[in-house]
Amino acid sequence: MEEKNKKPKGKILSWLDERYDLSGLLEFAKKKSVPKFRETIWYYFGGVALLLFVVQVISGILLLMYYKGTEDLAFESVHFISTKVSFGWLIRSVHSWSANLMVLSVFIHMFSVYFLKGFRKPRELTWYTGFGLLAISMAFGFSGYLLPWNELAFFATKVGTDIVGQVPLIGEPALKLLRGGTDVTGATLSRFFGFHVAIFPGIFVILLTLHLLMIQRQGIAEPEDYQKLPDDEKKTIPFFPNFAMRELLIWLIVINILAILAVFFPWELGNKADPFSSAPVGIKPEWYFLFMFQVFKFLPGEILFLPGELVGVLLFGIGVLLWAIVPVWDKKTARGNKNRLLTYVGIFVIIFIIVFTILGFILD
Repeated sequence: MEEKNKKPKGKILSWLDERYDLSGLLEFAKKKSVPKFRETIWYYFGGVALLLFVVQVISGILLLMYYKGTEDLAFESVHFISTKVSFGWLIRSVHSWSANLMVLSVFIHMFSVYFLKGFRKPRELTWYTGFGLLAISMAFGFSGYLLPWNELAFFATKVGTDIVGQVPLIGEPALKLLRGGTDVTGATLSRFFGFHVAIFPGIFVILLTLHLLMIQRQGIAEPEDYQKLPDDEKKTIPFFPNFAMRELLIWLIVINILAILAVFFPWELGNKADPFSSAPVGIKPEWYFLFMFQVFKFLPGEILFLPGELVGVLLFGIGVLLWAIVPVWDKKTARGNKNRLLTYVGIFVIIFIIVFTILGFILD
């Protein structure tokens, strides 16, 4: 009698349960719990990023039905989507805005994991896969930016790939790999199209699957202050249905924000790219690359007998590498000095990104 009560109710659920043992999954979900403390809100941003990735996939597939990834037809196909296809302008706007919100969500999720020290043993690999997901998310944005083949995207891509070319040793081969030659041409568009719709999604799905499996296996990371509490003072939230329903509510809020942005601030197309024209004034990359772009603008032409851009690339490269391998150089100490240092480093990085992003918006 007790076993029957555990079975899912309803004909469809019962039919599925007989074949896939859904009752076991439901019992597993009910046993899972999430730590409840004042920073619990930050746990939701991983799910928000996942939601926006799904929106990206769906809207991207719809756009792919009309998009033509060639130098002659790319701009015209996007113009056709925006002006002739029913709700095409809305789908394109949803795709563009969800890409930006997804990168923002992944950034917030990464910093929350960093400050909660969720990268420490035994979750080092979870941090590495998460960092990889952030890198691929930004690569999605960089590759997708060129696909409309408009004037702004063309010259922004030229500037961005020029910076890649400054990387010592591998810069020139990487530049040719990205561009499909020495200049930004139709071959570059074809490369970026392939990266955007095939290579990057494949890598992303693999990393995402590993990331989710690790989280399910190890559970959600608990902050150190929470771990020090006596067991009787530790509060938890059942994952299902409590946490799941709260996450669903946040998803609905995010969808509404996305809809408002897409409807009232539709993504503009601009003019078709002309490789032989001069770059328009005020060329800037997407906001998540803007702080780096602004730093490069402030650098002098030469620093200690080295090109300024090369010095900038080296400094950013070292900084990104140190951030990516934080589980390696982070060591706990009895006095907690490392904890404070990590917190100060994280605060500095956030302030640095915000300040230079704002400067990038307000300065020409």
